[in-house]
Amino acid sequence: MKAIVHTEYGSPDVLRLEEVEKPAPKDDEVLVQVQAASLNAYDWHMLRADPFIVRLMGGGLLKPKNKILGADIAGRVEAVGRNVKQFQPGDEVFGDLASRGGGGFAEYVCAGETALAPKPANLTFEEAAAVPMAAVTALQGLRDKGEIQPGQKVLINGASGGVGTFAVQIAKSFGAEVTAVCSTRNLDMARSLGADQVIDYTQEDFTKNGQHYDLILAANGYHPISDYKRALSPKEVYVVSGGSMRQLFQAMLLGPLMSMAGSKKMGALSTKMKQKDLEFITELLETGKVVPVIDRRYPLSETADAIRYLEEGHAQGKIVITMAHND
Repeated sequence: MKAIVHTEYGSPDVLRLEEVEKPAPKDDEVLVQVQAASLNAYDWHMLRADPFIVRLMGGGLLKPKNKILGADIAGRVEAVGRNVKQFQPGDEVFGDLASRGGGGFAEYVCAGETALAPKPANLTFEEAAAVPMAAVTALQGLRDKGEIQPGQKVLINGASGGVGTFAVQIAKSFGAEVTAVCSTRNLDMARSLGADQVIDYTQEDFTKNGQHYDLILAANGYHPISDYKRALSPKEVYVVSGGSMRQLFQAMLLGPLMSMAGSKKMGALSTKMKQKDLEFITELLETGKVVPVIDRRYPLSETADAIRYLEEGHAQGKIVITMAHND
């Protein structure tokens, strides 16, 4: 089979399209013929080993432990291990393979059955591949970490990216009043996703306009944690799921201390793939409450170019990788 392989850490230049051995499922695994995959910041962090802690958290100290990137996939089950109960050959599935280190930038991949869920019937493979990591991150940030409630004023910083586009729609599905922060060219898109208000960050700093929010989800951005705290209403919540390294580390290191010292909860989200959350998202997709936003599609052979585009930081929604056998 064809796969995008990297045997060293570095820029997208180290990626190679190669013929590799087709995997065989273990007793508790599913073999999926991948129809489409999508990119996440996770992929370029693993590619570059940036931050360095990636190497210490299972990525491989001197060279990549997992040579094939790609967490989000959608495809058809080709074979199942003898202990698999939930799926059978021919089933259409989608899921997040981050827990096994990826493997989705290939024509076939093996996955544990709990990493997958039935593909939403109303979505194409490309649309389904755009969903798992970003949508579950948005859900867990808003519902689990943010404890979102109907009628709350919720601000999504970085509303035009992968997590942000899902966060706007998921927050609306919970009955929140949503303010989307994005660049000028993305304002109309944010409105189309259901945002009640939009803020152009190139023209206005939402942390200095005197407005206060019950929940802030930072899917992107660079503000210091003190700025976010100023924009929160008393006893409310700030959650970081992405953005600059400085923003993330401040939330992880200072957030717990600031939460203990005051009434506002400040912290970072560590997303954990849960099959039940993917099934929850499926319900929102099938009822039309959430729609994946896809910016660009690239063939598997151009995955390096796709990652370069992702790293520029201007993608509207998700970037999808398509397979040659896609039908």
